[in-house]
Amino acid sequence: MNHNQQLQARQNTIHQLFTDPVRLLAPMEGLTDPLMRQILTQIAADLGRPYDWSVSEFIRVTQHLLPAHVFYKYLPELHHGAKTASGTPIHVQLLGSDAQLMAENAAYACELGAPAIDINFGCPAKTVNSHRGGSVLLDEPEVMYDIISAVRRAVPTDVPVSAKIRLGYTDTSRMDDIRAAIASSGADWLTIHARTKTQGYKPPAYWDKIQNFSALSIPVIANGEIWTAEQAKDCMTQAATPHLMLGRGAVTRPDLIAQVDSDRHKNSENTTTLLWQDLIAHQIKFLEGAAKNDVVLVGRYKQWLGMLTKGYREAQTLWEGIKREKNKAAIISALYTSVGE
Repeated sequence: MNHNQQLQARQNTIHQLFTDPVRLLAPMEGLTDPLMRQILTQIAADLGRPYDWSVSEFIRVTQHLLPAHVFYKYLPELHHGAKTASGTPIHVQLLGSDAQLMAENAAYACELGAPAIDINFGCPAKTVNSHRGGSVLLDEPEVMYDIISAVRRAVPTDVPVSAKIRLGYTDTSRMDDIRAAIASSGADWLTIHARTKTQGYKPPAYWDKIQNFSALSIPVIANGEIWTAEQAKDCMTQAATPHLMLGRGAVTRPDLIAQVDSDRHKNSENTTTLLWQDLIAHQIKFLEGAAKNDVVLVGRYKQWLGMLTKGYREAQTLWEGIKREKNKAAIISALYTSVGE
C-alpha cells in the first residue's frame, strides 16, 4: 500500500474500533501481566462481553533499542498474532523520555507484530518519575509532543498510536497545554486517568475534568475509580465519553465488564455475574500458570486474592485461611473447599 492507502486503512481501523463504546482492560504494572490478561480476557469472553483490547504493562525505553526477547517477555501474545488465547488484541505500551529512542523501539515493536502503540504519560511511581518517565512528563507537554509525533512518524502509517495520561502532575494547571500537545501530535486516541500524579489512587476520581479534552478530534477513553456498573455510568456521564478503561475494579470483580454492559445481555443465554464457584477454575489455572517457580506464582496469586476480597465474601474467608500458606497444592485444596463455605 502507498502512504495514502495506509492512512485510509488506519482511519478505517479507528472508525471500526470506536463504532461502539469501547471497553479496555488497563495496563497495571505488576498486576495485569500476560497470565492475568489471559485469565481476565477469557472470563470476559465467556460472559459474552469480551474486552475490545488490552494494553501491556509498560516497557521502559532508556538507552538503546531493546532486543526482541524483552518485547516477548512482556507480550508473549506477539507469538500468537498479538492476541490472548480468547482472541483479545494486546497493544504495546512504551515508557520513556527520549523521543528518538521511543520511535525506534515503537517501530521495532511493530516489526514484531504490535497492532498498535500506546505511550505512557500516566505512571505515578516515584522510581519511574525520578528517571523522567511516566506522569512527570505532564509538566513538559512539549516533550510529550516530541515523543508522540516521533513515534507516529516512525511506525507504519496504518498502525494506530495512542497516549495515556493523567490530569496533570502536581495539579491540573497545565491541562490546556497537555491538550494542545496531544491535539498536534498525531495521536489517534487518548486515555485519561482522572486524577493527577499527586492524587495517586486515592478516591475520588475527577471524571468531570476529562471533559476538558472533549474538544479533541480523537476518541477519549475514561479511566479511574470504576469499581461498579453504577460508577461506570456516572463516569461516562461526567466525562462525556462512552469509552472506558477498567483497571483495579476489573481485577476485583472479573465480571465488571459484563455488569457495565448488562443491557447487552437481554434475551441472551449469557449471565453478567460470575459467582465464586465459577471463579475457582480460573484461580486454579492462574496457580498452574507459567512462572519461574511456585514461590512467584503463590505470591502473585495472593496479590490477586487480596484484591478479590473486596468483591467476594468467600475470598475473605479463603484469605484468612491461606495468607501464611506457601504450598501451592495446599492453596489449591483450600480453594476447592471454599466453594462450600
